[in-house]
Amino acid sequence: MKKEKLQCDTAREITIVDFLKENAVLPQRENHKEAWFLSPLREEKEASFKVSKLLNRWYDHGLGRGGNIIDLVIAMNNQCSIRESLSILNKIVPSFSFQKQEILAVPEKQGEIKIQSARNLQHPALITYLRSRRINPSVATQYAKEVHYSFRSRTYFAIGLENISGGWELRNPYFKNAASPKDFSYFNTGKEMLSITEGMFDFFSLLMLYPRLPHKSDFLILNSVSFINRIQKVALPYSKIGLYLDNDPAGRKAAKRLLANLSNSVDMSALYEEKKDLNQLLTAPIQRQRRPVR
Repeated sequence: MKKEKLQCDTAREITIVDFLKENAVLPQRENHKEAWFLSPLREEKEASFKVSKLLNRWYDHGLGRGGNIIDLVIAMNNQCSIRESLSILNKIVPSFSFQKQEILAVPEKQGEIKIQSARNLQHPALITYLRSRRINPSVATQYAKEVHYSFRSRTYFAIGLENISGGWELRNPYFKNAASPKDFSYFNTGKEMLSITEGMFDFFSLLMLYPRLPHKSDFLILNSVSFINRIQKVALPYSKIGLYLDNDPAGRKAAKRLLANLSNSVDMSALYEEKKDLNQLLTAPIQRQRRPVR
């Protein structure tokens, strides 16, 4: 018990920011006091996972909970035991500095994800992940690839959606990353209509919900709502533009701006008004309708 306590004390000195970066979870923004990430504990599109560099503590605003690095490892590994969390940390301890961060420490330069290969999507783990989100793999494979990449001498694989600048959006059951350059994705087959979604799984969900849509629409995936100004030259020539953005503050704000700037755009979010996004609509349990009493 005493040995385990000493191990816990030592483990708590591992910096959470470095731990996340080592696992290819990169900050969306950071300064010398704090860093903000897309939560490694759930799916989200706006970074609400905060790490205090001064306290070396994390807090997930979406879940309303936080803690130290041991708490984080436990949460990331299906509520494993403290002993199991220490074992996980022990495997990667040599790559960390055990020195406490100083208040005025300058954040280290962000690592770079390097793409090794992009092949046909077929890995069983990724196929299972797609099915868990109610996505037919045959639909996803028409647009996405199985991307193998390296980060800080470690290799990973994910579902990859290439953007117009040659970068990749990367998704697997554990992490949500992107290989630079960051940009929007665009699938143009010469249709008169354009359908716009925020993310990769919104796009796949749209195809599942409306399987005939590719016969009459091109598709644009923002990959970040910050690109709404960048897409206007691409979107303007279309006679009709369907906006399938999230029912959250960021999505509604982006939709409002696009509606104002693109005269042919239509907000389609009423189709899933009780859900946050298209994938929530797709994965929602089917409610049995009561037959009227005669």
